[in-house]
Amino acid sequence: MNLDMELTMAIRAILATLLGGMVGWERYYRNKIDSEIRTFAAVSLGACTFSMVSGFVSLPGLSPTVISAQIVSGIGFLGAGVILKDSGRVRGLATAASLWATASIGMALGYGMYALGLLNAVLVFLVRHVPDWRHEDSTYQIEQQAGSAPSSPKDNLPS
Repeated sequence: MNLDMELTMAIRAILATLLGGMVGWERYYRNKIDSEIRTFAAVSLGACTFSMVSGFVSLPGLSPTVISAQIVSGIGFLGAGVILKDSGRVRGLATAASLWATASIGMALGYGMYALGLLNAVLVFLVRHVPDWRHEDSTYQIEQQAGSAPSSPKDNLPS
């Protein structure tokens, strides 16, 4: 492996870490849990690195896509660990889905698809913001018009 290839791989890994950290920052901003940034950055970096390694491993009878397929199932297992059921409510599903999508950012960058990796990071970030904003405001406005809304949308949250 030459120096140019190693520098290219280093740039991919750095971008994967930064873009994964950006998605994690959004989770930190909402939940105020420090580990969110580190977790998402690590998932994206790990997926990127495994993707780069799988592109260079050439064992007889082993397709490079085998490692990539294991990233997807492994992230599914990790995501299952953040989903909790508490008092009949499911929590953490959006975080698990964001972790899974963050792995795709790392994989895209690992295979050298910079535009796709950047686009995925922006889309995951937007998806995490737009639906909550629209849902909370529209539900509150409908309840307010019907006369059943509390004084603030935050009053709907369980204590």
